[in-house]
Amino acid sequence: MLPEFSPRPWGTLDLAPIYPQHKFQEKIGEAWLTGDECRVANGPLAGKKIADLATRYGRELVGEAAPDAKLFPLLTKFLFPHDKLSVQVHPDDECARRVGEPWGKTECWYVLDAKPGAQVALGLKPGTTCSELEEAIRQNKAEDLLNWINVHTGEMIYVAAGTVHAISGGSILVETQQSSDMTYRLYDYGRPRELHLERGMEAVKERTRAGKVKDPQPAIAINAGHTELIAAQYFAVDKFRLTDSCSLHTAGEDHRSSVQILVALDGCGVVKSTSCDPVTFTRGDAVVVPACAGDFEVHAQWELEFLRARVPGHPYPEPATTI
Repeated sequence: MLPEFSPRPWGTLDLAPIYPQHKFQEKIGEAWLTGDECRVANGPLAGKKIADLATRYGRELVGEAAPDAKLFPLLTKFLFPHDKLSVQVHPDDECARRVGEPWGKTECWYVLDAKPGAQVALGLKPGTTCSELEEAIRQNKAEDLLNWINVHTGEMIYVAAGTVHAISGGSILVETQQSSDMTYRLYDYGRPRELHLERGMEAVKERTRAGKVKDPQPAIAINAGHTELIAAQYFAVDKFRLTDSCSLHTAGEDHRSSVQILVALDGCGVVKSTSCDPVTFTRGDAVVVPACAGDFEVHAQWELEFLRARVPGHPYPEPATTI
């Protein structure tokens, strides 16, 4: 996939070490990898938008586990916060459908890098009510009611829909989420951007299961360098560190297939499948493996670290978390 760079006032001009060769004239906050408007970089479908391919190929691309045959299910992206993101909230499925959207936005963040003191805000402080939050927003004190926690490299953070959240500067995050751009901005530190207070407060939940995912588990059945980072209702994300190769497949739990999204974090590798030519990917690249591909292999060229995101074959409960 070709990354789509999205300007944000809280972003940065320097996206190293992920995209050190790219130069920008305005601050970039996000690099979208599998958004609806993102385009294929190689092969006979080069230049095609992923949304158009989902409409055209349906289950062959997205798989049996995806909630809708004609919509690409997962959005992955890099976040490059240099300043604080707005205090915001995403609606859950029910709330989103009330305004005509197919689903809401639950997400997770893998902390690829974090400088000392990097923080995220997850949810409201214990005992805080929605009415107190709304009043604090009007008084420009919303930050004071949020749970700010330090984050460290290698952590996985679960952000359930309905969670009031924010991100400070000093980290690089890899976000996996339901494929939705529904964000209600509640508070923006005086920056001249639109707020969505009415819709946003309708989406806010005073308590959610958002937090750091407890004890990611090594999954030695596939590869000694394989770690399951999170398994939830909408997505499962695991991490691989390879010096050789590993064999993977698009069928998951209950033998239901899912599109696979591979995001290179470091090093270089090659994806091989009998259904296509080999695809090389390196740090910052995302490779989409269609569900119909079945078995495929990932070969490290010297060393490779990557994330794999997919739709689980059956919905897991929310992960165990801690604040």
